Amino acid sequence: MLVISRKKGESVLIGDDIEVTIVKADDGTVKLAIDAPQSVRILRKELYNQVKSENKKAVNFDSNVLKQIKNNK
Repeated sequence: MLVISRKKGESVLIGDDIEVTIVKADDGTVKLAIDAPQSVRILRKELYNQVKSENKKAVNFDSNVLKQIKNNK
């Protein structure tokens, strides 16, 4: 992991086509502006983890439900 310091208005380049600019930094929060191609998916990590968790829950199921459906036919 790379850790660097940036001030308001300063940017970081990632590769040739992604630019992250510090828009505001105060009170323990930072606002970022991200300029990237539309093909690059940008997600907040907490949302990514939440979706990942929900997807895992959706895959887990009780196989007895399938047996009940089969028996009801």
